[in-house]
Amino acid sequence: MSITPELVTETSRFLKKEGFNNPVAGIIMGTGLGAMADKIENPIIIPYSTIPNFPEATVEFHKGNLIFGAIGNTKVMAMQGRFHYYEGYSMQQITFPVRVMKELGVQVLFLSNAAGGMNTDYKKGDLVMIEDHINLLPDNPLRGLSDPAFGQRFVDMSQPYDIGLMEIISQHANQKNITIKKGTYVSVMGPNLETRAEYRWLRSMGADMVGMSTVPEVIVANQIGIKCAAVSVITDECDPNNLKPINIPEIIEIAGKADQLLSSILVDCIKN
Repeated sequence: MSITPELVTETSRFLKKEGFNNPVAGIIMGTGLGAMADKIENPIIIPYSTIPNFPEATVEFHKGNLIFGAIGNTKVMAMQGRFHYYEGYSMQQITFPVRVMKELGVQVLFLSNAAGGMNTDYKKGDLVMIEDHINLLPDNPLRGLSDPAFGQRFVDMSQPYDIGLMEIISQHANQKNITIKKGTYVSVMGPNLETRAEYRWLRSMGADMVGMSTVPEVIVANQIGIKCAAVSVITDECDPNNLKPINIPEIIEIAGKADQLLSSILVDCIKN
């Protein structure tokens, strides 16, 4: 699907009729990270499959719902499950919901993901704030979009993650005595995980953690003026000298435990 401003407007009108009125904060929940959905008061829940122009989540641990409600006095709009390039979607489809969020009124976007920790200081279950990223995905969500309605084509990425939002997250984590580390995230296509040689290469580039998401949404958010903050949950340790076979159930379990901590932090950030 090639997106157009008209498709964004069509989807936004549908959601407004369903009660999605003037959300201020957007949330994109990654693998195993769904506890935020339980924190949203008076939720309106709509499956992706019923939303015009929306893709459908095909990853079994992504529920595939769009949620509107409130956290404190702040109206929020949350994606319970995201889309990935490895699912076969185009970059424009993956980032379409972010454009809809903007049209509905979203000003700030909180993202989460599960990531492999290549920095040996990271352990399973750690929360790591993304300070910067490296994009190794084979396409760009801005490619081919020349209509000025989409925003500026040559988007500045000197500070893709908002310093103010990162400080707020750090402050609320400190108040709860929860440690949040910081690092650089590299996004790759997937869905296979990396070889030992690939981990060494990615680490040599300056990446601390690796995943298969987040960067496309952040690029589009920067294009259209939504401030971003993102936190990774380290679900596996990717030390090439001590690499063990992947255990998907363990990854989901680790993400779920860390989800409770991350959700509690983000709830306080959004309330304040």
